[in-house]
Amino acid sequence: MSARRRLRTQLTLLYAVPFLASGAILLSIPILQGRESTPVGIGVGPPPVAPVPGPDFARVVTASAVGLAAMGLVALVLGWLIAGRFLRPLREITATARDISARNLHRRLGRTGRNDEFTELAATLDDLFGRLEASFTAQRDFVANASHELRTPLTAQRALLQVALADPDVTVESLRAAGRDVLDLGAAQERLIDALLTLATGEQGVEHREPFDLADVAGAVMTGRQDEAQRRDLKVRVRLDAAPATGDRRLVESLVANLVDNALRHNTPGGSVELRTATVDGRATLTVRNTGGVIPPAELDRLFQPFQRLGAQRLGHSGGHGLGLAIVRAIATAHGATLVPAAPPEGGLAIEVRFG
Repeated sequence: MSARRRLRTQLTLLYAVPFLASGAILLSIPILQGRESTPVGIGVGPPPVAPVPGPDFARVVTASAVGLAAMGLVALVLGWLIAGRFLRPLREITATARDISARNLHRRLGRTGRNDEFTELAATLDDLFGRLEASFTAQRDFVANASHELRTPLTAQRALLQVALADPDVTVESLRAAGRDVLDLGAAQERLIDALLTLATGEQGVEHREPFDLADVAGAVMTGRQDEAQRRDLKVRVRLDAAPATGDRRLVESLVANLVDNALRHNTPGGSVELRTATVDGRATLTVRNTGGVIPPAELDRLFQPFQRLGAQRLGHSGGHGLGLAIVRAIATAHGATLVPAAPPEGGLAIEVRFG
């Protein structure tokens, strides 16, 4: 017997058995009263003799048994029909959900025509299908972009080596130059792989939590990037107030580093970078602001997706791989932190991370 038949049988019994039991109790009352009733004696004399059930009593018992059997049969039939009627929306939801999962995730269940639990179930499944579709789409895009990013330096390396080997007048110096270019491309691959590993680690969640001060983490990150700021002719303003938090310190350090690197990299000569930590409403808060080009508000959310850039920068440019802000979002989500980005109309980017 299939699961659907078992459920319908269970519901049928659930409807029929209480009805049948109630009918049996109601029919037994007059029978018991008929058996226990005795004639009332008048005056003094011997005690009355208990009556012996007669033909009328037997007919009542027989009629009651037949009526009870008929009621049981009717209750089972009606219970079976009612159970089927109420399970029909569930069968439709199951069939449609099976078709959606087998063929495509674009289709939705929609409303069942009722404002009941089945409608709520359909809405919940539609929301689940929407999230699954978005997740699968993002996964496909991520794999395609990662393959492209990894293939680009490999193609460049092969081209450099082929040119060097095909040159009949090759010199030691030209070979050295080609070797340095190959090493640079290899270093770019290493950075990309490290970024992918960091992104994957951030998306896995936080397994080990420890207390730390966000100000200490931010201060250590900024100290290691002072030379980079000077090389880019950027003014750095730092204000680090105590901001105790709990989480994976290594991942949070990567979050801060990616925010600072993004602020340094996507800036203008003579611009500025501001780094602040504070405790706001009991929550450790990190704020990174930088000057730079104007970011269209519609493009703001896209920057936090993997391999997304405002321009068309590729490897070899200062634009990076387009993974920094995606790593920031993954680590913030893993820590239950709130990410609040803003694109000022005068240009640049401001990102605030509020830890729980």
